[in-house]
Amino acid sequence: MSQPLDPASWNIETSTARLPALTMGDELCHLAEKHSNIVVLTADLASSNGTAAFRERFPDRFINTGIAEQNMMSIAAGLAASGFIPYVSTFASFASLLCAEQLRTDMSYTKLPVRILAHHAGISMGFYGTSHHAVEDIAITRAMANMTVVSAADGNAIRGLMRATFDVPGPVYIRIGRGAEKPVYETVPAFAPGRFVTMREGAAATIIATGFGVKAAVDAAEILAVDGIELRVLDAAYIKPLDTQAVLSAARETGAILTVEEHNPHGGLGGAVAETLAEAGVGVRFRRHALPDDYVLVAPPSHLYRHYGLTGDGVVLAVKALIG
Repeated sequence: MSQPLDPASWNIETSTARLPALTMGDELCHLAEKHSNIVVLTADLASSNGTAAFRERFPDRFINTGIAEQNMMSIAAGLAASGFIPYVSTFASFASLLCAEQLRTDMSYTKLPVRILAHHAGISMGFYGTSHHAVEDIAITRAMANMTVVSAADGNAIRGLMRATFDVPGPVYIRIGRGAEKPVYETVPAFAPGRFVTMREGAAATIIATGFGVKAAVDAAEILAVDGIELRVLDAAYIKPLDTQAVLSAARETGAILTVEEHNPHGGLGGAVAETLAEAGVGVRFRRHALPDDYVLVAPPSHLYRHYGLTGDGVVLAVKALIG
């Protein structure tokens, strides 16, 4: 019998409470208590991205620019040039595509310490359509000089990456889901800059996943372990700089690599891993498990994840296709 509809899910403000993995608002408050130079900007999305908590706690350090994302980015760059640490928050599709020029010219070129909280990344805005899907953002941002690119697997990872990147001297693109992601980390991880996190050890093959794909990779490894197939699973929380040492070690020690990401197959994590392998001259069985090189269908996110194989079962099929 299906569950009854919950009216709380019909409203942006009340539905936010149902998204336990959208932790960035609370984490911003935590960081702001220690660092008085933190300011937060959003483009009329405080209710849907959790920054309303910061607005209530630190109203004089919160700026709502309205629906003017490009202006917001330039304002943040100006604040950074004046000694502040600005955190700008908007949908990932707007942050990376609409504001690409501001990210490149106002922040990356100038090496200014702006933190871009790019939430609702990938296809997590499924039913809003192509204009709100962010499936090219990794490719765009990792091509910008001086830009650090990280991707959070769950709510604790958001907190960990925000803490780990606070002192980065240049801009940081923090890729975040919509807050409904299932837990991967029991506690807040202490991320080392530019390093992957080993989620499982194994020798049959390696799955290198990022963001939403990490949970799918872990689930797949647990399914295959029942049949005696032990996989190494790595969380590529840092996409730029990439943990090239972990990539090459995985290739040499397991002989097969599958990348998993909620992104177009070109220019994302899979491309970064492939570049590393090719430049090192390391031969290995390799496969990218990503979204197709096409515009994604319009449907609820849960339906899209199943359709495109971004689930444990979907990753199992990809692993079997890789190693036979």
